[in-house]
Amino acid sequence: MEVSKDYTQDGTVDIHGRPVMASKTGRWRACSFLLGYEAFERMAFYGIASNLVNYLTTRLHEDTISSVRNVNNWSGAVWITPILGAYIADSYLGRFWTFTISSLIYVMGMILLTMAVSLKSLRPTCENGVCNKASSLQITFFYLSLYIIAIGAGGTKPNISTFGADQFDDFNPREKKLKVSFFNWWMFSAFLGALFATLGLVYIQENLGWGLGYGIPTVGLLLSLFVFYLGTPFYRHKVLKTGNLAKDLVRVPISAFRNRKLSCPDDPLELHEVDVQYYISGKQQVHHTPIFRFLDKAAIKTDSRDLPCTVTQVEVAKRILGLILIWLVTLIPSTLWAQINTLFVKQGTTLDRKIGSGFQIPAASLGSFVTLSMLLSVPMYDQYFVPLMRKKTGNPRGITLLQRLGIGFVIQIIAIAVASAVEVKRMRMIREFHITSPKEIIPMSIFWLLPQYSLLGVADVFNAIGLLEFFYDQSPEDMQSLGTTFFTSGIGLGNFLNSFLVTVVDKITGRGNGKSWIGDNLNDSRLDYYYGFLMVISTVNLGLFLWAACKYVYKNDDHTKEFMNGGSVQMEGKALETSSLSI
Repeated sequence: MEVSKDYTQDGTVDIHGRPVMASKTGRWRACSFLLGYEAFERMAFYGIASNLVNYLTTRLHEDTISSVRNVNNWSGAVWITPILGAYIADSYLGRFWTFTISSLIYVMGMILLTMAVSLKSLRPTCENGVCNKASSLQITFFYLSLYIIAIGAGGTKPNISTFGADQFDDFNPREKKLKVSFFNWWMFSAFLGALFATLGLVYIQENLGWGLGYGIPTVGLLLSLFVFYLGTPFYRHKVLKTGNLAKDLVRVPISAFRNRKLSCPDDPLELHEVDVQYYISGKQQVHHTPIFRFLDKAAIKTDSRDLPCTVTQVEVAKRILGLILIWLVTLIPSTLWAQINTLFVKQGTTLDRKIGSGFQIPAASLGSFVTLSMLLSVPMYDQYFVPLMRKKTGNPRGITLLQRLGIGFVIQIIAIAVASAVEVKRMRMIREFHITSPKEIIPMSIFWLLPQYSLLGVADVFNAIGLLEFFYDQSPEDMQSLGTTFFTSGIGLGNFLNSFLVTVVDKITGRGNGKSWIGDNLNDSRLDYYYGFLMVISTVNLGLFLWAACKYVYKNDDHTKEFMNGGSVQMEGKALETSSLSI
């Protein structure tokens, strides 16, 4: 039965489950109600993350290694919990209702955190700038608030961006083209929230009070949720598909292992697949690809009573395996990103932060230059770089998604190399002025750190936005919330990995009365060695990424009119080589 052209062609429905009119719902009109939440959520997250290391060291009196580790662990939890939130959305509640419940948990955590830093009974008392040691109750309440926020983020992060992408119909060429720009402008709104946090909230926290600094984004979140629900009549909702996706993914490798002694037929058409009529009802057929051939054994027809897996089920498993390979080589770049809210901030506290006669820049505010460079780069990328490259390559995105990631990773390596060079200069100034005290300010402007912040911001335009779009675009149709968690979990594990690395490096370099590279006294440490270590492992990781990218085969679905032909993928009307020369 043909769907009327007045309705969306991708089967989306309204909140009551009824087909929606294409002209009255979705697209940028619907997305405008979502962008406000993303801006305020990013403001809340960066308002906490950017300056948390300073709160832990100055208010809760944690040492450098403990504070860096606790910031990384919390940030890691914020980015790793979306795995659960995405699974619930894709399998049970859908994106809208999972986001709704989780956003309320997030706001509750923000309210509790604001109380933790505001109420005298819940925070350490301070006199003349010296704070008493926090009690067990105060520490427990503070960290409980933080991790409630992490739980709420688990349901909001993977679902709000994918819910926004759902507002564009892939079957409509015009809307599909609009979605190419969606993730760029989605991240642009996130950058605005991050910019206000690093410029405004950080200053408010250190000069007007932590309670006000956390209370502002809390109120903003509540207002943005109100705006979000005003847009309910305009939203399109994906219909939840029946079947257990996780069970299918597990079944494929088990079946392939069971049939490991069998030989795959030369003709893929001899593998098991159900009749094409089965896929008309909303399920999507995926055709055979030549990668990961060992999984094809799961679809070999045998005399067993148990039906073999279908080619589509096998191809979905192949797709997830391909995403996992790319995901693994994004962990080290995420570790570099973790420096922005930890060691870069501590580095900045040792430098001269004065502007004029009286104003002093909060060290965490320099993170705003990551955001500023992003805000300047996103419009240039979307309005100039993409059209220019589109003319040269014929690719609607200008360059392939993996090429975009590779460029970002290279810029990140340059940024950490610059950070190491600046640290060498900082150490030279320390020796020149015979500085030994951890609280003594080095006569070197904090603006020496600007290049490393700015370069990481430019890098994120390529790899942060690119990763979000890559994992959404390349995930199986029924798993796009879960697919997006490849992006969030990569950042989360990158934070955990950084926590692990600083702990191990501190123990190894400080062993036997040695000088730790990352000691409590940064004026007597060797951060340049640690940054150099990160640069080396990042360069090795870049080589692994190039290898994985050369092996990757892009998604090839019927509804986007992509066809596999002898080693190339025809994507949105233009062939893209999948050889080693094109990632």
